[in-house]
Amino acid sequence: MPGFYPDPSICAVGEDYYLCNSTFAYFPGLSLMHSKDLVHWEQIGNVLDRHSQLPLEGADHSQGLFAPTIRFHDGIYYVICTNVTHGGNFIVTAESPEGPWSEPHYLEDADGIDPSLFFDDDGKCYYIGTHENPDGVKYNGDWYIYISEVDLNEWKLVGEKHNVWNGALKGCIWPEGPHIYKENGYYYIMHAEGGTGPEHSVMICRSRDILGPYVGNPKNPILTHRHLGADYPIKYVGHGDLIETPRGEWFMTMLAVRPLERFTTMGRETFLAKVIWEEDWPVVNPGVGMLTPEVAIDLPEWIPSEDPSSYTSRTSGKTCVPGSSREYDFSKMNELGDEFLMLRNYPSDMYKLDGEGLKLKAGRDDIKAVASPSFIAIRQQHHYFTSSAVFDSSSLAAGECAGLVLIQNNLYNLRAEVCDGVLRAVICKDGIDEILGETPASGEVEVSIEVAGLIAKVFLGDKQVGEAKVSDLSTEVAGGFVGCCVGVYASACGKDSSTYVNFKKFSYKH
Repeated sequence: MPGFYPDPSICAVGEDYYLCNSTFAYFPGLSLMHSKDLVHWEQIGNVLDRHSQLPLEGADHSQGLFAPTIRFHDGIYYVICTNVTHGGNFIVTAESPEGPWSEPHYLEDADGIDPSLFFDDDGKCYYIGTHENPDGVKYNGDWYIYISEVDLNEWKLVGEKHNVWNGALKGCIWPEGPHIYKENGYYYIMHAEGGTGPEHSVMICRSRDILGPYVGNPKNPILTHRHLGADYPIKYVGHGDLIETPRGEWFMTMLAVRPLERFTTMGRETFLAKVIWEEDWPVVNPGVGMLTPEVAIDLPEWIPSEDPSSYTSRTSGKTCVPGSSREYDFSKMNELGDEFLMLRNYPSDMYKLDGEGLKLKAGRDDIKAVASPSFIAIRQQHHYFTSSAVFDSSSLAAGECAGLVLIQNNLYNLRAEVCDGVLRAVICKDGIDEILGETPASGEVEVSIEVAGLIAKVFLGDKQVGEAKVSDLSTEVAGGFVGCCVGVYASACGKDSSTYVNFKKFSYKH
């Protein structure tokens, strides 16, 4: 799945597959996808779509929601996740993946991050997560994977926390993202190791007893690209989850990035690989041992938009297939699709759809604040694309601005904004704005950001106003765990305002 869809977790229910991803400080939280062939996906919602479920006040772009796990057991869907900014580890449940999902049940005694659930054959449920070495952290990333029984009626851990594994390699860093599986009489812990960067990898260990002792696969890591060089087109591979199809085939989802000339702008994306079992160990992409551009899958092809039972078809295109071009006529919409993202806990009057367009309030916070700016966006999903917005700038008061933004985080973004009768192209690097060009603009305007590889151009209509290096918006420069999003925003730049800016159209084409 192209674009900012990191930390994938997957589960199967019959012939349906559900995939959940991290969203950090974006709202709504934890995108939820559905597929029947593991290739074509539709977004059917977001797990946390109410502000009561997801407190994000003060969360940095790369804080908030870390890696989720989705599981299905006895008619109930479970998502367990960490809100690193507010509350810690929690579980939400639903009878249908489309929701509604419950309010969070916080596990106050579950420390650390990256939790997962495992339902054993004897009816017990186990919590597995990762936390700091209980004997004292000797170096950055010195963490331990631990297991505890969990009571899903009282929402608490039961009994002792068993520290069972601190990584496959001696002195490793960040053993995280653990999941438990049971196959052929063994319990397996599959986890990430090396940090979510150039040394990222997938490791696995096994035991006859769920509480260990665990023995690592002598062939670890079972998947990594750390050895393929800086210019390999797929990097940072890790954080896997396993799935078995009704036909007995196994696959792994994992995250990776697709840099361009060593710069990553779209963040960590979701990938898929085939898995077989040999000598009671999983082998990823046998005969190849790394991710490949194509994967053979023995499942009937399924296209959501052509299936009348799919969510996309039932909602007449309310949501869309990841990776597709899209054009939005806000005057014909009465609600936003599930693919749209905001930042943190925005005020209830931030926007309205009233038949004339998307009315976006010029909020007090600007796009550079760690707050809740008036901002609505979708994920960047291609290295080559054009995004445009048509809006009426005449409602803007002196000092107010509105426009289009390509954003990695609050300190690194590219803006095409109208302010005081002028369209300006602005690159923000480390919180410092640089004006790349200006031109007069008034009334209804169409502004565009055109990205071609590592070059971005800003346009007013057909007139180029500025040019920027997209590498300035990369993870390598900006840091963090997210990827670029592109969308519309309006700001009163530190003042209280009653101004609403009418955005009539918004598009993303590749």
